[in-house]
Amino acid sequence: MNGILCLDKDREMTSFLGCAILRRLLGVKKIGHAGTLDPNATGVLPLLIGNATKALDRLPAHDKRYTATLRFGAVSDTLDVWGQVQSTGAPLPHLAAIEQALPAFRGDIRQIPPMTSALKKDGVRLYELARKGIEIDREARNVSVYTLNIVDYSAVTGELTLDCHCSKGTYIRSLCDDLGRVLGCGAVMTDLRRTMAAGYTLDQCITVEQARQLAAEGTLAQRVLPTDTALSAYPAVTVTAPQAVRFQNGGALALDRLRTPVEGITRVYDPEGVFLGLGNPQDGELKVDKLLKGVNR
Repeated sequence: MNGILCLDKDREMTSFLGCAILRRLLGVKKIGHAGTLDPNATGVLPLLIGNATKALDRLPAHDKRYTATLRFGAVSDTLDVWGQVQSTGAPLPHLAAIEQALPAFRGDIRQIPPMTSALKKDGVRLYELARKGIEIDREARNVSVYTLNIVDYSAVTGELTLDCHCSKGTYIRSLCDDLGRVLGCGAVMTDLRRTMAAGYTLDQCITVEQARQLAAEGTLAQRVLPTDTALSAYPAVTVTAPQAVRFQNGGALALDRLRTPVEGITRVYDPEGVFLGLGNPQDGELKVDKLLKGVNR
């Protein structure tokens, strides 16, 4: 079995555990995930199954979307409620003040990664240092926030829910903390749900409980999507039958012999619509970048 299964990850489940559970339910040996999701976060976790794992290092850098809830009036060493939380005692902000502050967090912004991130410093992940009580200086990184909109706000509890569409590498807990600092009252993230990742959305996902039920019914495999759906951001070209044979044998294809012009990494299909793999145009030829025939279910 090969392809993509989109998991709606439960809270308090690691991405690794999600892979392990689905590996057992599907009866496969190889499974990987596209984009780690924090244990306390829920939502979209695309799983690559079987030989589809060969495509992991070629997945495009898709945007992501989150629904996040924060609470004003507190700060935390982890920037969320799962760390050491302290009340700031500051007055809760009015909605108008929040609306006035949000534009500064839209567009191309600079963001300092949290110590709870999986980024590495001298080969050691930041969260491993944080567990030892070590905090180091981190360089600000460029990220893009395309939309950042208020979903709900309670002036009584100080809880704000935001919808955020952002680039890969954006840390939502840092955004929450930064917003609290700008408003002068502090903020901690209380909930995070990823609603889009790797081009997949929640309506394409199933929970672990649903996966168990489908496995018991013998229909879980029907939820597995073709591998090339994870590569749909790349352009596609259909080649002739002789060209398909040559490509599958590792041979390059003359660009001037292709039916359509190609630029950059390209999905390659045979005349029957079978996905063959990825090609990369170089020196007048479409050279094999990665052979993936047979990875679609």
